[in-house]
Parts: sequence; C-alpha cells; structure tokens
Amino acid sequence: MFRKLLLALVLAAAPAFADPVIVDSFDGPVEVEANPATVAVFDLDALDTLGALGVKPQGVPSPIYLSWLAKEVDGAQVVGSLFEPDLEAIAVLGPDLIVAGGRSQKAVPTLAGMAPTVDMSIWNDAVGEGLARLDAYGAIFGKEARAAELRAAFAAKLDAARAAVAGKGRALIVMTNGPKVSAYGAAGRFGWLHSALDLPEVNANVEQTTHGQAISFEFINEVNPEILIVVDRLSAIGQDGESAWATLDNPLVRDTQAWKSGQVVFVDSGALYLAGGGIRSMSLILDQFIDAFGTE
Repeated sequence: MFRKLLLALVLAAAPAFADPVIVDSFDGPVEVEANPATVAVFDLDALDTLGALGVKPQGVPSPIYLSWLAKEVDGAQVVGSLFEPDLEAIAVLGPDLIVAGGRSQKAVPTLAGMAPTVDMSIWNDAVGEGLARLDAYGAIFGKEARAAELRAAFAAKLDAARAAVAGKGRALIVMTNGPKVSAYGAAGRFGWLHSALDLPEVNANVEQTTHGQAISFEFINEVNPEILIVVDRLSAIGQDGESAWATLDNPLVRDTQAWKSGQVVFVDSGALYLAGGGIRSMSLILDQFIDAFGTE
C-alpha cells in the first residue's frame, strides 16, 4: 500500500506533458509537443503572431526593432540576436521549444542540438505561409479559437484592401537604403503585395533576387508606375541616413504618374521588412493600402 501511495504522489508531482501536435513548418509537417512551458523565439514573424495570440515567450533575441514587440517581450531573457544565438543563455533558460526561422535559419541545426527546435521560416508566400504559421502556433499553444478569429479578420481586411486598389493602376515596389534604390517584383520578398492584392506590375522583368535589383531614378521614370510602393530599410532597422522621401523627392521621380497623383505608399517598413509574415504586420500593411486607396 505504501509503495502504491508513493507512486501516486510521484506521478502527481511530475509535470504533465500534452500530446504532440502535427503542424506545418518550413520543413513540412513536424511533430511538436503541445503547450511547452518554456519557449525561446528567434524570429520576428513568430514573435508578432505569438503576441497576437497572447503567447509570451521566455527567451527572445535582441534587438527587437519593432516597438510593439519590444513592449510584449519585456521581462523575457535575452538569448542572443536574430543572427547569433547565445548558447550559454539558452542552456540556462532550458527551453522546451525553440522557434527559429528567417534571419536565424542558419542557426537551426545548432539550436536543435540544445532543445526541440522548429524552423518556421517564411520565404516564398508571405500570406499563405504566414497563415499556416498562425494555425500552427494556435495548435501548439492551445489558441485555436483565437487563431481562427485572427484569420477571419485578416481575410476581411485583405478583401477590403484588394477592392481598394482595384483599377488604380500598375505598381512598382522599391526599397531605399539611404541613397541607394532597389526594385522588387511579384516573385520577390515583397511580392505578396502584388499577388495577394491582385496588383499588376508595371515592369514584369525586375530581377527576382533577395536584395532586389539595383535601379536608378531614370528607371523609375521610364517604367512610370501609377502606384509606387516604398520601403525604407534604414528606418526599419533604426539606422540614421537619408530617408526614403528625401531619396525619391527628385525631378525624375516627381515626374511619374504615381507621384503626380499622390499614389505613393510609404509602407511601415519595419513591419514589412522585418516581420513581413506576422499576422499583425501583414494586417498593418493592408490597413495602409485601405487608407491610401479606400473609397473616396
């Protein structure tokens, strides 16, 4: 009887582990233990969506860059940067799950040697993969109902943004980095703005590279977009330098249809460039298009 009582006490004191769940990741379907008690996150897309779900990780990278994320992770242990994990800090934290991806993807093999690690990179289809990650985090953390609410709200907002830009012309996406300017096409890192919004390209021959095609002001003038979408990299990462407005405010760009008609959208560069697949970041960008092109 004593042995049975002792066994019962031990089992009662032991941590309860939920059944694993199968979720979509960068590597395809993977098995993850549900409701991990201690979580380290090395991806801003993930931090954005987890925050929307009401999940607060115990380990986070630094710097965060995005003000709304910085407030939410206040008090969490810093376990390195997006590019370089602090292995000693991770060992001290002892996470039950590590969420990596994007800028930390190269560190996934190292992280996986320390704790269960899932690669949640979003590379090709920001909207499709971003929504898949939303569903995955909902399943892992028991937030399915909240994930469904966020998905429905996003779908409605996407419909509204798509309607707002319909018939407004062809677009060109550019990113400034101080005085330098690059263009991005429909298959590039910001291409979901074309595909998800049914927004036609003004030039379908833009090189599809990670860092965009280096272009001149003459190029912008020649393709003459009706809509100009602008990402300011220096603003996104908090560095000083010439702003996107100052870079583009010149006779050649001012002569485009986009500039003349006021159809220039300076998007929230931090949201798009740093956390482009996060559910709140994508929603914020859609809000900007609704505000810029909504019903007059």
